[in-house]
Amino acid sequence: MNLRKLGNTDIEVSPIAFGAFAIGGTMWAGNEEKDSINAIHAAIDNGISTLDTAPFYGLGRSEELIGKAIADKRREDIQILNKFGLVWDGSNNGKGDYFFDTEDNGKNYSIYKFASKENVVKEVEESLKRLGTDYIDLLQLHWPDSTTPISETMEAMERLLEQGKIRAAGVCNYSVDQLKEAEQTLKMSSNQVSYSMLQRGIEADLVPFAQANDMSLIAYSPMERGLLTGKYFKDGKLEEADHRNGYFKQFDLERIEKVLNELLVIADSYNASLAQLVLNWTMNQPGITVTLAGARNEKQVASNAAAMNLSISDADMASINQHLESLK
Repeated sequence: MNLRKLGNTDIEVSPIAFGAFAIGGTMWAGNEEKDSINAIHAAIDNGISTLDTAPFYGLGRSEELIGKAIADKRREDIQILNKFGLVWDGSNNGKGDYFFDTEDNGKNYSIYKFASKENVVKEVEESLKRLGTDYIDLLQLHWPDSTTPISETMEAMERLLEQGKIRAAGVCNYSVDQLKEAEQTLKMSSNQVSYSMLQRGIEADLVPFAQANDMSLIAYSPMERGLLTGKYFKDGKLEEADHRNGYFKQFDLERIEKVLNELLVIADSYNASLAQLVLNWTMNQPGITVTLAGARNEKQVASNAAAMNLSISDADMASINQHLESLK
């Protein structure tokens, strides 16, 4: 497997990363611990050496599961991409940007975007304990916080870099203007943003900016939370607690189903699944260094990993892009 260089760093990452949101449980109707740990092991064993998590995922649960899963692995062979800045425990004392309310194990929580210097340090220390490691490869601000100066957040990450607690600093969901302001204080290694066949807005500005500034783009939700696997159209029933019941309503599902049926013909010609074709297309788009792929069990992980080995011809890539034109 050919690893890819992360931005301006010497860190090498796998083209597809294990997205650890779903295994945390919050907003995803739960997951068995054994399945989650086996999924992480399967990812590493199949060449997905990069794991992306966050304190918010399962309110610490996702990090704890990763910590257990990598306890018997060589730490230097694994890249942990972590985040900070979504507070649920009230430690922000009402400061920051209110984001939304959620429920976890029968308890209700108010989530705030909060990236003060003190909170950054607090969250990283807590994450290190849950992960069972003494450093994080890439630390990312989860969402912009309008109540904290960008320079303050960047200064906190700069200090963590100096202390060796993180190897690289990045952000998520930043605009070009926010990136420019951040880089007045600290060079950003990456920006993690939503990107998929259905949502390609970053191609207009963020992709050119990242390419010009030696910055990696990390694509999340490339499968649009499972919609692009095509399974939803075969069995559209989701558990009541699953947030996707509302999320999918934003899309023209009839048009998407038609395009997916066309792409499935191409996938079949490579003996690949539709999901594998979508992941491979995403990881090979300009500016994209890492593509996140969530999984709850070993079978899903093995399928995601196989997508890295597909070699799609230029002609078929052009055909895929032509089909996608109808979704713009």
